[in-house]
Amino acid sequence: MTTITLSKSDAAGVKTDALVIGVVKLGGGVTLPAGTESLNAAYGGKLVEVLTGLGATGKAGEVTKVPGPKPGKSATLVAVGLGAAPDGSLKTEDLRAAAGAGVRATKTGQSVAFALPTPDAECVRAVAEGALLGRYAFTAYKSSDSNEAPGNLTVLTDLARNKDAKAALERAQVTAESVAQVRDWVNTPPSDLHPVEFAADAVKLGKEFGVKVEVLDEKALAKGGYGGILGVGQGSANPPRLVRLTYTPKKPVTHLAFVGKGITFDSGGLSLKTSTGMVSMKSDMAGAAAVIGATLAIARLGLPVQVTTYAAMAENMPSGSAARPSDVLTMYGGKTVEVLNTDAEGRLVLGDALVRASEDAPDLIVDVATLTGACVVALGTKVAGAFGNTDSARDRVVDAAVASGEAMWPLPIPAEMLDKLKSHSKVADLANITGEPWGGALAAAAFLGDFVADGIDWVHLDVAGPAFNDGAAGGYTPTGGTGYAVRTLIELAASAG
Repeated sequence: MTTITLSKSDAAGVKTDALVIGVVKLGGGVTLPAGTESLNAAYGGKLVEVLTGLGATGKAGEVTKVPGPKPGKSATLVAVGLGAAPDGSLKTEDLRAAAGAGVRATKTGQSVAFALPTPDAECVRAVAEGALLGRYAFTAYKSSDSNEAPGNLTVLTDLARNKDAKAALERAQVTAESVAQVRDWVNTPPSDLHPVEFAADAVKLGKEFGVKVEVLDEKALAKGGYGGILGVGQGSANPPRLVRLTYTPKKPVTHLAFVGKGITFDSGGLSLKTSTGMVSMKSDMAGAAAVIGATLAIARLGLPVQVTTYAAMAENMPSGSAARPSDVLTMYGGKTVEVLNTDAEGRLVLGDALVRASEDAPDLIVDVATLTGACVVALGTKVAGAFGNTDSARDRVVDAAVASGEAMWPLPIPAEMLDKLKSHSKVADLANITGEPWGGALAAAAFLGDFVADGIDWVHLDVAGPAFNDGAAGGYTPTGGTGYAVRTLIELAASAG
């Protein structure tokens, strides 16, 4: 992956293929942020006039290109709109998005320097993250242009020798590498990433980064009574897996458990999805990818937080051996579930994993899952839903999402939803759906909450919308897998320490 460095070089004199700066919206015009004075002087004090003449408005994400100020130095100047806050301040997310938009406006092989505002280490991290995330491209299956070496990235800042800024840069590099790995997993065709291969990747990376990884295969799952994972995976020729990762530093300040939904392809099972509804279902393992990626990053950063992670992996396929509507599964821990819709499968594999995670007695469990279309209907494609068994635990995770730049919104779990799940089955402890067309995301959360042991704080993140981008790339977000939730989980661990 691309590496990034810090430099105190002056923006007007730095030698690079492209130089990215910010443009701030001000009234009916634009202005340049502090730190670009010498660059403006290199344009004879006319840089704002030049940019305005080319149509720059300062709108967030808007890109305007002009030739660099000095031959032999930066060949191209890329001015990115930073928007305008009412009080004139800039948020770190503005800088992250601007860096991403700026680097996407260049070619992969070009070197790029960023002269965006970096008044503190957090801003340095935001610029570095945006630059690295924006340069991501998934080219593994391209027959051409896939071997181009990425150009160097440099953040121009007066804090280049500052200890906190250097630490911020390291965190940005590790975070971006983890997000890129998650994006790669999500983007990989399901024919090449079954549960077996997915689990093997986790084992390989665990060895590389000092994280213990254990894998339960189909025989071990059957012996252990993991009826949810086995029930979902029984229709596929590719057997399911439960992957457990553990990171235990010296003197951890808290114990977090992460649980991820890892459906490597979701056809809906016998409750078959539509042909268009199946197209992006290689992304139904994004939750498992995110919790694995975040765990590896936390270990690499040496954060003083114990993490135990469970990734429940299965392929949901229709066949003669597939689970049928009205089948009853005995979940890990003994609870029975009547499967009335085989396309409500994510909650089944997560139920097993949540019971197992509870046995480790963590201080907080966070599960991540592309769980319901209902959450996308409620919140759109850019915002995740956050549910919890306590408001304080849920708000803690939402705060981490806000700090990391990932959009998230708190949602309730009405008690009536669990009652409906219990009453909708006449033969088992509960059904996997309520039988009603509304409140699907809330019902799914209620189902999951019933598998968390009493006394353990738990938060459920429904990332069905933001985990996969079907639209055009924007800012630092590419088309396809986004790596959503990795940054939130890292921030959650970092803030605990």
